[in-house]
Amino acid sequence: MKWLIMSDSHGWKEELSPVVQRHEQEVDYIIHCGDSELYEDHPALEKMMVVKGNCDFGEDFNEEIVKELKGVSLFVTHGHLNQVKMTMTNLTYRAEEVGAQITCFGHTHIATSFQENGVIYINPGSIRLPVRPKRTQTYVICEIEDNRVKVEFYTRQGEILPELTNEYTLA
Repeated sequence: MKWLIMSDSHGWKEELSPVVQRHEQEVDYIIHCGDSELYEDHPALEKMMVVKGNCDFGEDFNEEIVKELKGVSLFVTHGHLNQVKMTMTNLTYRAEEVGAQITCFGHTHIATSFQENGVIYINPGSIRLPVRPKRTQTYVICEIEDNRVKVEFYTRQGEILPELTNEYTLA
């Protein structure tokens, strides 16, 4: 199973299409971790599971998604309500509370992945306004096979960033 994960596109519409088109035939799910600044029915978000970020106004999106996808428990949130810019503690408590194996979040605009207390955390960075590394616009392809989880970061142009790639084992 493969997931395309992105976040913090901040109003971009046409710029999302090449990323989706590049991977839509190989992925099973597309996840947007908030701050799209678009409405739920916008064509750019048509094939995505999307959560509400702090820059998303209106009632279009849920604050969280908690879902089981082919036997893997997923938790998606933007992260602002968990204060992820200050601490990961609130997010880790919430992930454990909902029984997540994989947690996807955004808000910080920093591309990262890590595993803590058996939960895999993925922040795809920002597809539009990155902070680090090197201000590179990023997204993620997460491949789950058996208990192995490979998290690969890509530039918006589709080039892999091997220095950010990690592999984990599902707990």
